Amino acid sequence: MSAGQTAGYWRFAVQRVHSARFRAGTGVAGAVLLLTAACSGGEKKDDGVTVGGEGDASAPQVTINPGNGNGKAAPEAGVVVTAAGGTLQQVTLTGKGKPVEGAMTADKTGWKSRTLKPGTRYQVTAVAANPKGKTTTVNATFATVRAANALEITDVTPSKGEKVGVGMPIQVTFNRPVADKKAVEKALEVRSTKPATGAWYWVSPSTVIFRTKNGEYWQPNQRVTFTAKLAGVKSGKRTYGTSDLTRRFSIGDSHVLTVSTKTKRAVAKKNGVKVKSWPISAGKGGRVVNGVDTYLTTSGVHLTMGKENPAIMTSEWMGVDPKDKKNGGYREVIPHAVRISNSGEYVHSMAATVWAQGRRNVSHGCVNSPPAAARWFYNWSYRGDVVVITGTKRRLDWNNGWSYYQMPWSKWVKGSALNRTVTTG
Repeated sequence: MSAGQTAGYWRFAVQRVHSARFRAGTGVAGAVLLLTAACSGGEKKDDGVTVGGEGDASAPQVTINPGNGNGKAAPEAGVVVTAAGGTLQQVTLTGKGKPVEGAMTADKTGWKSRTLKPGTRYQVTAVAANPKGKTTTVNATFATVRAANALEITDVTPSKGEKVGVGMPIQVTFNRPVADKKAVEKALEVRSTKPATGAWYWVSPSTVIFRTKNGEYWQPNQRVTFTAKLAGVKSGKRTYGTSDLTRRFSIGDSHVLTVSTKTKRAVAKKNGVKVKSWPISAGKGGRVVNGVDTYLTTSGVHLTMGKENPAIMTSEWMGVDPKDKKNGGYREVIPHAVRISNSGEYVHSMAATVWAQGRRNVSHGCVNSPPAAARWFYNWSYRGDVVVITGTKRRLDWNNGWSYYQMPWSKWVKGSALNRTVTTG
């Protein structure tokens, strides 16, 4: 720490406790300091550590910021403790009776806490010692400013305790737009029992998504923990995170379904081993809107997003009344449907097109499957399983559902406010 930085902290002078005790007033930059080891007297030198009214340059000096009685401490600044003439032996910080984590410097002359909850009173105790065995104990109490606006997480996907596929993204939605995305992103942590490389991407001012590197999905059969250490993080003007959040989920077996619209077959692999194959019928094409053939199945890396049994599918998605049969209107009740995009694509059962499955593409874009195979896939799949479709001219957009692997990795990393990758091991 530079001399300029140190001068910015509140200073505390250590005094031997006499019959007339020293007491810091409310709002004063100071704290009651107790000397816990016998020290010999000395002459007072400048503003150094004072022992019994006489200077002793060998006694440890402790500096704490914020100071005792400070009722306007900034939550984002945390607590900083430094020692001169010795090393810190212990620092304890509590808020509402609960311990607050912090980190000690390698040389043990400094300690800094994490961000603090706004509108909360804290107590800190620091103990420093030198090689001669002299120790100094410092106690301080202060309060943090209140948040005018609260930043909170309103939704996290996947669900608590959910078992998901190897492609599963972590999607975090906040209750308000985030102005300081760097500060918030620094507070987001992903840990997994098996290492992975990933990155965050801000899809909007209030939503950020974490996924693994292209082609390097989560390793199967492991646990993942997402932690948002938001309490005290300043995300905007007078706006603070008010609480932390932890979400734990697990990754199941690796499920990868490959679908070829040319060979008209689907192949399912579990942990790299083929477990099932069946004939399919994909999108027939022929309905072009704004240069896009909406009847073609999209080619690319899809992720399974959810299951419906049954799913109600209508022509309303293309602006056609279901009753308007002349212009392709339809309404169908479809069993065992697994959604793979936001543009209405599913892997689903379709008994009416069994004749075409493996032979012709006749659907409106979905992957029609035999009823038995569709039921098997419905029961087998997790949310976040990988579905790779090839063979069509219609490319899957990166933001069509959970198709985030469609974006090049270098571009995805640039969508991080910190422009960095994350190792989750």
